[in-house]
Amino acid sequence: MGVNPHITVNYYTDVVDYMGKDTASFFRLFLVPGGFHCWGGLGADRFDAMTALINWVERGTAPEMIKAIELKDGKTVREHPLCPYPEIAGYRGRGDTTKIESYTCEVP
Repeated sequence: MGVNPHITVNYYTDVVDYMGKDTASFFRLFLVPGGFHCWGGLGADRFDAMTALINWVERGTAPEMIKAIELKDGKTVREHPLCPYPEIAGYRGRGDTTKIESYTCEVP
């Protein structure tokens, strides 16, 4: 069973409304399209959020994107960026659609 992403987005936007425009300096939301609750979804659902969090807390480097991968039979078949909300991954219009460098995070 998946988590309704609208509940999470509503919480995030409530925090932004309350805390103000600098919220992204301490709080970011990364949605995982097709990821279900943790993993096992229909898309690129494997990612290392812990390293991104450690780098932010211990090194002051906030994540601008988190790399997600889709595995089949133990092999990576697709890479995709997870973007900080409200940004989404957009195809650059050229390049291999299974490679992360073919995408950019952008506001829809």
